[in-house]
Amino acid sequence: MNGKLLYTIGDLAGRTGLSVKTIRYYADRGIVPPTDRSPAGYRLFDAEAVARLELVRTLRELGVDLATVRRVVNREVTLPEVAAAHAEALAVQIRVLRLRQAVLTVAARRGASPAEVDDLHRLAQLTTRERGHLVGDFLNTVFAGLRDQPTSPGVVVSMTPSLPDEPSTEQVEAWLELAELCQDASFLASMRRLARQHAADHDVPGLPRPDAVAVVRDAVAPALAAGLDPTAPEADAVVARVIDRYARLRGRRDDADLRQRLLDRLTVANDPRRDRYVDLLSVLNGWSTGDAVAPAAEWFIQALRARMPEPAR
Repeated sequence: MNGKLLYTIGDLAGRTGLSVKTIRYYADRGIVPPTDRSPAGYRLFDAEAVARLELVRTLRELGVDLATVRRVVNREVTLPEVAAAHAEALAVQIRVLRLRQAVLTVAARRGASPAEVDDLHRLAQLTTRERGHLVGDFLNTVFAGLRDQPTSPGVVVSMTPSLPDEPSTEQVEAWLELAELCQDASFLASMRRLARQHAADHDVPGLPRPDAVAVVRDAVAPALAAGLDPTAPEADAVVARVIDRYARLRGRRDDADLRQRLLDRLTVANDPRRDRYVDLLSVLNGWSTGDAVAPAAEWFIQALRARMPEPAR
C-alpha cells in the first residue's frame, strides 16, 4: 500500500462525524471511492478521502444535491459555479418563504377567514406588472381629470409605491395592506374628494404654495404636543394664525365662507386611512415616516367649530 496512511470506514466515521452507513452510501455512489482494500476485502481510504468527505458533508448541509456534489468532487464543475447557482436558488426560496411568512403573519394578526387568506395570498403573488396595474388603476381614478394640474404629477409620484426586488417581511406585509386599501371603494372615494379639494386650493395663480392640510398640521403640532384643549381660549392664537395663512394663500379675506371651506377641506382629510397609506408607502419606498395628518385635522376641526356660529335652525 506504498506506506500511505489508510483509514477504514469506521476510522472515517470517527474523524468526520458521519455515520458508517452514510460513508458506505457515498462510496457505493462513487462520490468518495476507496483508495484500496484490505486483505480481508474491507474498503480503505486515504487522507484525500477525508477531505472529500468533509466537502461532501458541507455541501449537503448547504442543500446541494448529490448529483451536483459528485460533479464537484470529480472536478467536472467548479465549486464557485455551484455556490453561485445554489445561492441564487436559495434567494428564490427565501423570497417565496418571506411572502408566505407575511401572508400568514397578517392572517394571524387579523384572525382572517379562509376567503381573506386566499385574497392575501393572491396579492402576495402578483408580478411587478400586476402590482403596477393595481396601484395605477387606483391613482388614475383618484386623479381622473386632474392630470393637467401643475402639482398633480408630483403628487402622483409621491403616492406611488415600489416594492423592492428583495423585500423584507415588513415590506411584504406593508404591500398587502396597501393593496387592500387601493381596492377599498370608500377609501378611493375619500381620496378622490381629497385630490379635488387639493386641486381647488391650488387654482390661485402664482408660484406653488403650501397645501392647506400641511399648514394646519405644522401649525397645530406644538398645540398637540402640549396637550392644548382645542376649545380653550389659549387655542385662539393657533386658529387665528392658520386662518390668516389660509386666507393669504387663497387670496381672500377671512369670512364665514373661507372658514367653512377650510372646515370642509379638513373633514375630508381627517381620514386615518390616508395616514396609514402614507406610512405603508414609507415602509415600501424606504422613506422616513412623516407626521400624521388626522390628529392635527381633528384638533383643528374641533377648534374651528368651537369658534363658528351655530347654524340657524
